[in-house]
Amino acid sequence: MTSGDGGFGNNQNFRRDGEFEMEPMTETEIRQLRTVVRDFVREVVEPVVQTIEEEDRIPERVVQQARELGLFGLSIPAEYGGLGLSMTGKCMLLEELGKTHNGFTSLIGAHTGIGSVGIVEMGTEEQKRRFLPQMAAGEWLGAFALSEPEAGSHAANIRTRAERHGDRYILNGMKHFITNGPEADVITVMAVTDPDKGSKGITSFLVEAGTPGLSRGPADGKMGLRGSHTCQLFFEDCEVRLENRLGEEGEGYVNALKILANGRATLAARCLGSCQKLLELSMDYAMQRKQFGRPIFDNQAIQHMLADMALEIETLRSLLYRVASLVDEGKKVIKESAAVKLYASEVYNRIADRAVQIFGGMGYMKEFPVERFYRDARITRIYEGTSEIQRNIIAAQLKREYER
Repeated sequence: MTSGDGGFGNNQNFRRDGEFEMEPMTETEIRQLRTVVRDFVREVVEPVVQTIEEEDRIPERVVQQARELGLFGLSIPAEYGGLGLSMTGKCMLLEELGKTHNGFTSLIGAHTGIGSVGIVEMGTEEQKRRFLPQMAAGEWLGAFALSEPEAGSHAANIRTRAERHGDRYILNGMKHFITNGPEADVITVMAVTDPDKGSKGITSFLVEAGTPGLSRGPADGKMGLRGSHTCQLFFEDCEVRLENRLGEEGEGYVNALKILANGRATLAARCLGSCQKLLELSMDYAMQRKQFGRPIFDNQAIQHMLADMALEIETLRSLLYRVASLVDEGKKVIKESAAVKLYASEVYNRIADRAVQIFGGMGYMKEFPVERFYRDARITRIYEGTSEIQRNIIAAQLKREYER
């Protein structure tokens, strides 16, 4: 696959008034693009995974080809230069991306998920026209800044303050573990505008790179997700214009929940792709690796591990695309999105563990990809809401359902 071959990102045409002229993708086009993405993963990303691991960076030519395919615009409507995908379509493509290096997948996933969904769902028309075309093209990278040392999964505990002064807000505080933070051009930031109102006193803002008062810490050293960078963000008398407020004052907490709920299905899709890849790697190894003169696949213990992997993958696939279809139907999916994120992350970790066990000592070696997937899997039970928080959400929704 050569650069740009089969891509849909360049199918956008400009009218004379500067607006995009592009229809949302059809189901047939999405399936065609899925094939293109599968080839892109195999022919472009896979050959450089060791480079990503060793250098903790994604080669620019890989990022550029992702731009040309339109992968930075999965969530962005066609009228702003994106692909205008349904949730089902988005999950199909992210499932393919999940089969390769998770650091690269995280770069795309964080941008197309929590990094841009807030603008798509809650932004004003002026905000959409100002930010989304560049984000869809991959020229601007998005990030989502909620987590703080005392406010991880519990968003209502955030301490970053935003005080209004005329036509602008002054932000003070810090965020940490922000994916895409070191490189982000547009950051959705949650800050407290009225400390007396609890969660109803939180407001969301769009903070642009280069805004005076915004500074970034060094990239964090992490267990996995090489090439996907996180850092601390500092706001010191950071002035944000009124026109960069996302939604009304006091809507930030609700906005955060909406953004995170939307992103949970796509994170599950990425987990599903990684699980499928691990099953394929494990099957290949089990059929080729011989002990006592026969493939280790002939051992019933190995067969049972592989059978359990396949069973959980198919269960996850069914749950994921059911949730995606509910989102596309406009249904409320607070419980369902929490369930699919919880199940996907737990399944991914179990399958990664089984894959290492099947590979034995070789599974502990960096020369085999299962070692990398094993490290990368662990964060999925933590970020975008821990497994424990997902269980809390599910339980709270169950209580509401049964109290009726």
